[in-house]
Amino acid sequence: MRLDKYLKVSRVIKRRTVAKDLADDDRVFVNDRLAKPSTDVQIGDEVEIQFEHRHIRLKIEYMSEKMHKDAQPYFELIFDKSVSRKTDLTLKI
Repeated sequence: MRLDKYLKVSRVIKRRTVAKDLADDDRVFVNDRLAKPSTDVQIGDEVEIQFEHRHIRLKIEYMSEKMHKDAQPYFELIFDKSVSRKTDLTLKI
């Protein structure tokens, strides 16, 4: 299954276009490799997403082409950590 579709169906990200944009901005990794929206993901793969203020890493546990209300968990959360933004304190002259 495509990475962008999985992120939407698993409810990690609300919209597929947002998942696509994150991957296009080089902020999504699959098994520690930079991923494109079309990257094929499978059960057992680890996905890391670098949002602006937090980074999450998850392991794919279940896949389905459609969202199911009563489905087993789609993923196991490995970590979810806050990331502080570094401010640029250089003086511009």
